[in-house]
Amino acid sequence: MTNLRKYSVAYLFLAPSLLGLLVFTLYPILASLYLSFTKWDGLTPIKWVGLNNFRNLLTDETFRISLVNNFYYTGVTVPITIMLSILLALLMNNRVRGIKGFRVLYFFPNITASLAVGIIWSAMFTQYGPINTIISFFGVSNPPGWLASTSLALPAVMMVSIWKGVGYNAVILFAGLQGVPKHLYEAAELDGANRFKQFIHVTLPGLSPVIFFSTVMGVIGSFQVFDSIMAMTQGGPGRSTNVLVYYIYNTAFQNYHFGSASAMSFVLFLIILALTLIQWKIQKRWVTY
Repeated sequence: MTNLRKYSVAYLFLAPSLLGLLVFTLYPILASLYLSFTKWDGLTPIKWVGLNNFRNLLTDETFRISLVNNFYYTGVTVPITIMLSILLALLMNNRVRGIKGFRVLYFFPNITASLAVGIIWSAMFTQYGPINTIISFFGVSNPPGWLASTSLALPAVMMVSIWKGVGYNAVILFAGLQGVPKHLYEAAELDGANRFKQFIHVTLPGLSPVIFFSTVMGVIGSFQVFDSIMAMTQGGPGRSTNVLVYYIYNTAFQNYHFGSASAMSFVLFLIILALTLIQWKIQKRWVTY
């Protein structure tokens, strides 16, 4: 009782956050877990079906396509975003005139609403939009219909995601560059290392913890992509840009199959968890602290 009185003020301040965590996070997670074993359309009584929802996913072609699209999206966007972010961070690390304005400019896409970004880029990708106009200057007489093509729609969405995500990662990597000890560069220079060798043997190892963090967060975020798909393609044409979160949204709020959507949500959770654990396991081989 003494400890309770001693920390009562702290518990009082924590109560609103704990209440919010219980009501808006823990309860929905547990309710979704329960629904994943049921059949429910939001109107009729809930019916327990056991593992049927999970079994049905094994034969669900749209789920398989969405899963493949998601892995493709992640495998392209995350590495390219990290590489471009490193280049931007290195550019920002130079003390040149106007660099502060450049830092604001490249970060601007990150603070712009994703739906607004998707709508604007959809207009740019139209048949007679700015992108095809620029392409036509290089002698291409029949520019592609980006968002109308089953082979180009997803790469177009990926380009937008990379453009939007580079700024945020570059800020983190730029901060990481400030933590690389200067004397390591001096020692490497005395040993005769040129700028490229300094980058390989000093900069990259020094940045490896930040790169690891950006990679983990990038993979998690790429498997949760929704807004750009919603704004630009709505999963089409066909199912070429369907990804897991968008398919979960359609299953739950368009078709009202809440049990199946909940089952897919937990499969998605397990995929993200497995990928994160794998990254955490192999980071010991290349991350230098």
